[in-house]
Amino acid sequence: MITGDELNRATLARQLLLRREALPVTEAVRRLVALQAQEPASPYLALWNRLTDFDLAGLDAALAERAVVKGTLLRVTLHAVHAGDYAVFREAMEPTLRASRLGDPRFRASGLTAADADALVSELLVQAGQPRTSAELAAWLEARLGTPLDPAAWRMLRQYAPLLHTPGSGPWSFAGHKHTFVAPAGDCRPALDRQDAAAIALPVLIQRYLAAYGPASVADMAQFAMVQRARAKTAVQTLGDALDRIDGPDGAVLYDVPGAPRPAGDTPAPPRLLGMWDSVLLAYHDRSRVIPPGLRKHVIRINGDVLPVLLVDGYVAGVWRMTGGQVEATAFQPLAEQAWDGLAAEAGPLLALTADRDPALYSRFGHWWKKLPDGERRLLPGSTARTDEFRTEGPSVG
Repeated sequence: MITGDELNRATLARQLLLRREALPVTEAVRRLVALQAQEPASPYLALWNRLTDFDLAGLDAALAERAVVKGTLLRVTLHAVHAGDYAVFREAMEPTLRASRLGDPRFRASGLTAADADALVSELLVQAGQPRTSAELAAWLEARLGTPLDPAAWRMLRQYAPLLHTPGSGPWSFAGHKHTFVAPAGDCRPALDRQDAAAIALPVLIQRYLAAYGPASVADMAQFAMVQRARAKTAVQTLGDALDRIDGPDGAVLYDVPGAPRPAGDTPAPPRLLGMWDSVLLAYHDRSRVIPPGLRKHVIRINGDVLPVLLVDGYVAGVWRMTGGQVEATAFQPLAEQAWDGLAAEAGPLLALTADRDPALYSRFGHWWKKLPDGERRLLPGSTARTDEFRTEGPSVG
């Protein structure tokens, strides 16, 4: 049996959020399985929250050398993964990506079939043997088809194809430059022509997921990758005795890899300032493991934006943003002064980390702050200018 607080601490331990560890960037990415990466800065913040002496240049180099690669994978969104993991993860995701991209009405309206897409993807990967911009690949496709492909249909095809994003010279590697793509090479290239590839690959992904996020239910596994629950259940059955079965809170059946950390529920958990779309917030069907149910709608917005959050005693307690050269923290519940001190201790290094790259980090998402619930807002670190209770234009926490 395992309690809700023990589940929380198991997640934090495996996600390197109980204590930062000294790991090479590539090994950390492998340990964490996948870093949500549609916002270019977020993989950097994910590693900063988890590693001691994290150097932004280390991830820059790993991406430039393609030791860490970025592509459309889990939940049909952009993720950064270890290059050695890309092929098997992409194979595991093939049925989901095929159904969601080639089955999308915007692709079907083009008149192309899934069989047409298969032929085009093979040729597309040849064209992308060297880095190509989206415009260059679209021009090749127009010449190949004899007519322009609708931009929405081209986007669906491009997201389905196993194309890697190539970094540019802007901040955070992928910010502020034209989208450029390259085909995977060697062991990084998935076997799209094998019908059994997905069935073989998904148990591998599930086992890696449990090592990094478990214990978890079949519903959690399916949510993490966005695969059908039936596929996740079959993968669990395939793994069989390689997994422990655990009784979770409220009688939920959970699975885990043997020997993985399961700390006590009262293990101290330090405050953290997690970036947008941190994977720990999206890895479960039951997100109460890290997000109190009353706060979920405030930190995960209706369009899917996941705001930067305050993690206090292992759970989401509010959100943060950068403003006026400081970190502004908004807590949706009363916090002890010790917690505020811990958040302030994180804010200084965060400002130093981002100062030369993006001192207005995530600023284009600032409109959400007009819709926050009541809470306490403070500027961190060291400022006492705005420590009083405040009301926003939004509703109270329900």
